[in-house]
Amino acid sequence: LATRNCVTRVELSVCCGNLLDRDVPPTSCAPLCVLGVGTSIGRTETAVNNLNPVFGVKFKVDYHFEEVQKFKFALFDEDKCSSQLYEHDFLGEYICTLGVIVSNKKLHRSLTLANGKPAGKGTITITALELSDNRVITLTLYGRKLDKKDFFGKSDPYLEFHKQGDDGKWMLVHRTEVIKNTLDPVWKPFTVPLISLCDGDPTTFYVISCGIMECSDLFVLCYDYDNDGSHDFIGEFQTTVTKMSEAQNSLEVEFECINPKKQKKKKSYKNSGIIILKSCKVERDYTFLDYILGGCQIMFTVGIDFTASNGNPREPFSLHYINPLGSNEYLSAILAVGQIIQDYDTDKMFPALGFGAQLPPDWKVSHEFAINFDPTNPFCQGVEGIAQAYSACLPHIRFYGPTNFSPIITHVARFATQALQQETAAQYFTLLIITDGVISDMDETRHAIVQAAKLPMSIIIIGVGNADFAAMEFLDGDSSVLRSYTGEEAVRDIVQFVPFRDFRNAPKETLAKSVLAELPQQVTQYFKQRNLSPSNTALE
Repeated sequence: LATRNCVTRVELSVCCGNLLDRDVPPTSCAPLCVLGVGTSIGRTETAVNNLNPVFGVKFKVDYHFEEVQKFKFALFDEDKCSSQLYEHDFLGEYICTLGVIVSNKKLHRSLTLANGKPAGKGTITITALELSDNRVITLTLYGRKLDKKDFFGKSDPYLEFHKQGDDGKWMLVHRTEVIKNTLDPVWKPFTVPLISLCDGDPTTFYVISCGIMECSDLFVLCYDYDNDGSHDFIGEFQTTVTKMSEAQNSLEVEFECINPKKQKKKKSYKNSGIIILKSCKVERDYTFLDYILGGCQIMFTVGIDFTASNGNPREPFSLHYINPLGSNEYLSAILAVGQIIQDYDTDKMFPALGFGAQLPPDWKVSHEFAINFDPTNPFCQGVEGIAQAYSACLPHIRFYGPTNFSPIITHVARFATQALQQETAAQYFTLLIITDGVISDMDETRHAIVQAAKLPMSIIIIGVGNADFAAMEFLDGDSSVLRSYTGEEAVRDIVQFVPFRDFRNAPKETLAKSVLAELPQQVTQYFKQRNLSPSNTALE
């Protein structure tokens, strides 16, 4: 999941307890579970005479972090041999997002009826499992006494690893670098996905205790590199991942490099050199979903620009004016991003801060205030709570300035620093800043971002209105490394900026997809840099 879009395959297992028994006589029920998103996309087998079924049929779905994926799990008592659900008795349902499921890993909830009332004591438990195999294999090789191929020198050897495809043809998996003018090359260690060397059912890799399955041969070819492309063949050998995995704990594995033509011509031929595998290491390359399933919480904070350039919120031209439909660009941005991220925080209590306004009663300007006016408890219940606090605070503040980002960035960084000290992959902080204009404290903001890049923290900036946002693009380090005013470079890119105007006429989901596209990669990048595994060791 190192690509921009976090997409992977997830398996959902379902079991239920204390289901309603609508049959006469009792205990003759035959429940089944249907997964639907508007229409049915899958159903389990029927569990005959069982009010506490553990369904064997699993649901396999694509997981997209940056989308709201709403699922409905509906339970029915199969009364007739019919594929039409209305022919069967309804036992209850549970509706949630896929984000809620994966952030809980094992989700246990009560079932409800169509009218929202409890379905008796019925419960549903949904368990998520990532299906992809994310192991990587790292090989360290060197050669000894390879054949001399160059007239004026020795050889310039390199290796090619090939595996056999489903069609029986050999395909290149990896090519090492060329080592110049030597018969005893030492290649750099290289890492490739395990599944690229060893085809098979990824779940098989997962459950075998040693982490390796026996698989088809690998063909390793050794060549002498020539600039004109007519590379000279030195020799070859065959092996398997299982054989290579013996190269551990200082135990090396040797392979004779054989040239079949030379072998046929000369009875005294032994080999064309030896290739030695110094080490073979198989590790889990943890994904974003691994960390979420391992219990990592994404801590969400909103920072809102209340500077005078936004205009009087009572006037329709103001960016803070709430239209008759109850919306504006600030609210749209909060809801678009928050509706995704809120699924990854179990208590859904989010700090909402403002900057650039004068506050009662003394009307001093503040660049770090709770929009619910409770500095000891700036938390709002869910994204809807943020929206309510935002709307409620507008009449009670005076828009002022300047546009200072650094206080709010530093505010969130203090909490991220506390999480850093725990040395676990349990929390990652995301700050959403919504602003209408040019940053006034650019030097301080750059410095704050460079420091925050060392922490479990990302920053999303959404620019509202039609201002010039060139400075925001500068902070988004996609094209160049961000530097502090001291010259210190950011250790990673943690800022994502988008102008809201680019999405005014697009579906509302498009904004969230754009601003959240890089977050999964930023999360995994940080934890990998710190060598932190998912908190839940059951993932191993």
